[in-house]
Amino acid sequence: MKSISLLTFAVSVALAASAGNALAGDAAAGEKVFAKCKACHQVGEAAKNAVGPNLNGISGRKAGAAEGYNYSEPMKGSGLTWDEATFKEFIKNPKGKVAGTKMVFQGLAADKDGDDVWAYLSSFSADGKKN
Repeated sequence: MKSISLLTFAVSVALAASAGNALAGDAAAGEKVFAKCKACHQVGEAAKNAVGPNLNGISGRKAGAAEGYNYSEPMKGSGLTWDEATFKEFIKNPKGKVAGTKMVFQGLAADKDGDDVWAYLSSFSADGKKN
């Protein structure tokens, strides 16, 4: 009986931890923070490349690979693949992560803002539809 209780406790802790990770960012809050990015980037079904590339389907995409966008050589050669950790490190200090990037944005200082923007952006599939 004691081993079943310990197992139940362990499973509960694991589920709580995974749920916490899945909810690390708030997509609704990220949409508000993304207002800072809209001057250059678009998302959604009508998104196009603008000053910066469209960000639909960014999760798992190689940096420098949005079709039709003219990236800087440093970004094309960065070897980055966008995931949550890479995005959050980049968005905190774009030029510090990829020296020579064309991106002039100074970065998002607050970790929560990076979490929230990632949650928002990763909710868009490559065709711009919400997941």
